[in-house]
Amino acid sequence: MTVESVKPVAPEAAELREPPLAGGAVPGLGHGLKLVRDPLAFMSGLGEHGDVVRLRLGPKTVYAVTTPALTGALALSPDFKIDGPLWESLEGLLGKEGVATANGPRHRRQRRTIQPAFRLDAIPDYGPVMEEEAHALTVRWRPGETIDCTSESFRVAVRIAARCLLRGEYMDERAERLSNDLATVFRGMYRRMVVPLGPLYRLPFPANREFNRALADLHLLVDEIVAERRASGQKPDDLLTALLEAKDDNGDPIGEQEIHDQVVAILTPGSETVASTIMWLLQVLAEHPEHAEKVRTEVESVTGGRPVGFEHVRSLTHTNNVVVEAMRLRPAVWILTRRAVTDTALGGYRIPAGADIVYSPYAIQRDARSYEGHLDFDPDRWRPERAKDVPKYAMSPFSVGNRKCPSDHFSMTQLSLITAAVSAKYRFEQAGGSDDTTRVGITLRPHDLRLRAMPW
Repeated sequence: MTVESVKPVAPEAAELREPPLAGGAVPGLGHGLKLVRDPLAFMSGLGEHGDVVRLRLGPKTVYAVTTPALTGALALSPDFKIDGPLWESLEGLLGKEGVATANGPRHRRQRRTIQPAFRLDAIPDYGPVMEEEAHALTVRWRPGETIDCTSESFRVAVRIAARCLLRGEYMDERAERLSNDLATVFRGMYRRMVVPLGPLYRLPFPANREFNRALADLHLLVDEIVAERRASGQKPDDLLTALLEAKDDNGDPIGEQEIHDQVVAILTPGSETVASTIMWLLQVLAEHPEHAEKVRTEVESVTGGRPVGFEHVRSLTHTNNVVVEAMRLRPAVWILTRRAVTDTALGGYRIPAGADIVYSPYAIQRDARSYEGHLDFDPDRWRPERAKDVPKYAMSPFSVGNRKCPSDHFSMTQLSLITAAVSAKYRFEQAGGSDDTTRVGITLRPHDLRLRAMPW
């Protein structure tokens, strides 16, 4: 099946069906309670009801899409835009003027501003920083000591983003602050998305106060970064300079709010998703020592025993496949939403203008209809001879179309390099007090992963 065969061009209205309603709705809350109690299982089970399923979130009807082909059609069709419960819940963090949330001409202009920083031919310039930060992890960890994987993953993700894109040598002391604030904010935003209680979230309850404090601190952190750059008088060739010198469609400098929202979009979601993926990669290396050994052996073979570097990444086939398979089973971004801008259709089902559509990369990427051994950790499924059997759009960790993440090559390079560097020096074991169960917020990450780094 191709996207063209399911593209959302509506047939005659009389031919369109109403999607089935998922079971288990609670009066007043709809399916929000299920999305709070066990969201991953709930979203993964929706495919049993149909390709498109109706959900109730409070008073709203939301449409869930459950097949790879339809998620591809949804992402590529002009009938849908970035909007809906997820993006509304993220507005307090990302604002309305950044590349993550903008639509139409503003979004296209913003992508033109930031895209040069992420071109494939720009990535080698970041190689030395990525290498330095990856190897710094292995030096900082002492054999047998317990690693706080949350703190360490955020530290390296924030430092790479800051040093490569913002030329920031000042983020060490802010990495822990960013990690803690993001955990609180994304958890709170998820609650607001699935249980839309409106004014109740403005009441001075402890959880609301904690959320508001963390959100305010994140915005303060971004303001500090912009103010420090301006005060320095420096204009290095980086993404922050490009933003500070960017023009709008009239040729005037872009506004302060847009600069702020753009820096937020670069620093916070990117750090959160990359750090979450690093945590899952460390968990995978501990849980599957046979693949950790294969990564170590591959790195030694490719590098000849030298420290792994940027120039080796393309040759680290199994290492790259480990990264992709970890992203398949534990995608950092596990839920996405769109909004219909016109009356349209998906898969023969009627979708009215203004309707919100939700889909879960987590559910799509674990679907038994798309993957043999769908719950098995099997990096070899990404070998060319097997990868061709994976349906189109059944694995799109960076999305597709004009909303594809511009930093896909940047992210994959650092993830592979970090995996190779730590695996070359250490194997990992679960430490006492570790909790690698999944914490669900706007993103997925382990609750409190703690590992011991053991020399080979």
